[in-house]
Amino acid sequence: MSERSGAGSNAPTVLRMILGRRLHDMRQNAGVSLEDAAKALRVTPLTIRRLEKAEVALKPLYVEKLLATYGRDAQETEEFVTLAERANEPGWWHAYRDVLPSWFTAFVSLETGAKTLRTYEPHYVTGLLQTYGYARAVLSGGFPQDTDEDLERRVHLRLRRQSLLEKPDAPTLWVVMEEAVLHRVVGGPEIMREQIDRLLEVSELDHVSLDIVPFTAGAHVGACAPFTYFRFEEPELPDVVYSEILSASMYLDQRSDVVAHLEAHNRMSLMTSSADSKALLNRMRKEYS
Repeated sequence: MSERSGAGSNAPTVLRMILGRRLHDMRQNAGVSLEDAAKALRVTPLTIRRLEKAEVALKPLYVEKLLATYGRDAQETEEFVTLAERANEPGWWHAYRDVLPSWFTAFVSLETGAKTLRTYEPHYVTGLLQTYGYARAVLSGGFPQDTDEDLERRVHLRLRRQSLLEKPDAPTLWVVMEEAVLHRVVGGPEIMREQIDRLLEVSELDHVSLDIVPFTAGAHVGACAPFTYFRFEEPELPDVVYSEILSASMYLDQRSDVVAHLEAHNRMSLMTSSADSKALLNRMRKEYS
């Protein structure tokens, strides 16, 4: 997909990504080339490609003309246009655009629409499981120039993201993190104790799995940058992996890249067990008491 510089503040919603894929499939099934589709709209082939990749909004007039070119009937066209109008509506996170980095907007969109989330965290508790105090301490370190107001908005955004775990159709979340995360004192002992309580609480949920790779595991395949794997219910969407380093972030959907991260996540999860992870959490909680 794209690196940080390409994510943009106009990151697509998952619905827009689905519709873009459908446009691509319709064009191919109709035997229409990029060039011929572009001629129908009097645009460049690049514009058609960007529509299909959900890099730009789906203009209703464009959609109507394309579906007519692909031989679709009036009812299907009307239904598609209605969906396109919905897809162009900004996601809930748009209200936080003043404090949401442009390169992370796509992440929130993918997170909101995913059916399965797998994440690996070597440094901090993953954002979806952070308490208020822990999140505030992490974000204040990451954005030291923030005003109190901006910092609070960043924290509120992070906590609001967590609401997806409370939905009736909540996604499955599988977290693998390093034991080092529990030893990194973020915000002080009291905040760490509250955070560990939160981890123990969510580990009891049916749709959340938490594996903590102990120090005794030694060197392993995943000891690298954090990453998150997204899988969607809709067959039009490929699995996606998000990874980041200090100066860049990447959204990967090439099969080889996705499989490599998925295999790494599987291998790391086998280095511990649910019972061992809970025992480690309880031991660390006592250390912060």
